[in-house]
Amino acid sequence: MKKIVILGGSYAGIGTAHRLLRQAGKTGNCKVILVTPNTHMYWSLASARGLVPGQLSDEQLFRPIADGFKQYPTIQFEFILASAESIDVHAKKVGIYSATGSRFLDYDFLIVATGSHAKGDAPYKSVGSTEDTKAALHHFQARIMKAKTMVVAGGGVTGCETAGELAYEYGRQKEIIFIASGPTLLSGTPTTMSFYVQKELRKLKVNLKLNTKVQNSTSLPSGQTELLLSTGEKLATDLYIPTFGLIPNSSFLPTEFLDAKGYVVVDSYLKVIGVEDVWAIGDVSACEWSQVIPANKQSTHVAKNILLLLNNKQPLPYRLITHRITGIQIGRKAGIGHFGTWTIPSFMIVYVRKRLFLEKMAGWLDGSEF
Repeated sequence: MKKIVILGGSYAGIGTAHRLLRQAGKTGNCKVILVTPNTHMYWSLASARGLVPGQLSDEQLFRPIADGFKQYPTIQFEFILASAESIDVHAKKVGIYSATGSRFLDYDFLIVATGSHAKGDAPYKSVGSTEDTKAALHHFQARIMKAKTMVVAGGGVTGCETAGELAYEYGRQKEIIFIASGPTLLSGTPTTMSFYVQKELRKLKVNLKLNTKVQNSTSLPSGQTELLLSTGEKLATDLYIPTFGLIPNSSFLPTEFLDAKGYVVVDSYLKVIGVEDVWAIGDVSACEWSQVIPANKQSTHVAKNILLLLNNKQPLPYRLITHRITGIQIGRKAGIGHFGTWTIPSFMIVYVRKRLFLEKMAGWLDGSEF
């Protein structure tokens, strides 16, 4: 029986585990072992709204992972609460550590789906254990509640949605400043999309500062943060929220498998280059951009290829997504999206994202979504 170890308990890892168990698991020729430091899945798709106090409960944002796998016999599935510590690709062993200490785990096939974390202290992604992520979320919510001025920096989707959620709730009570380095928001998207988002943010009383960068941030004795801007201006704020950039969770991997930014380099089959029987998918992979859509597509492909290998068949190359789809919501009543050159109107985005896809969480956890 082949032993398939999956590192990571979020969208890519959980999805791949279910796909393998539902397909390869039926033949009885493999066992899937899911290793993750978090007991619960964190629905990070809703994190921008989840940061705002009183909008989403812990029960909505976090659900236990193990419960979704109770349907599988122990001979086919094992859940291990631990973090990856090292990897020996020659001996086919992963070093893991938990509350009980460190140990090695053998594998025949290894799937790295450890994801990423945000550069700032806002918990847009998991920050380790479920307890740590909840604590970070509650701490951030308390800071938002207390703050009278807030500065959001970074003109991408996360920054726009965060500024929109904060302004929808507090736009007439607190000062919300949004700083972006470019002449418009959402660089790389159609101009109709960026102009629409700017217009809607201004409607919500957001103070936009375009063509501006945060050069430095300094903590003040008052508890505020002083920002030095590229314009020479110094800006004091109660809460500074940087939203630019993700850091891949790849520190346990040898540097020869990583690019300059720490993402895992893979080939056209999503296999780690220069290594046998190791794949990398989702945010940790250098293959595509960090989003659920490519992570889900990569998960589907790797599960299919491993099934082919288990049946002594040749794997298939992965086809990259050629047209990127982006949907963004500004507050609760406005949104816009694009697919290639097509613009997706506001009413469709607001309708589709009404519940931030929270209704799909149960199906993701028990595998019925796949």
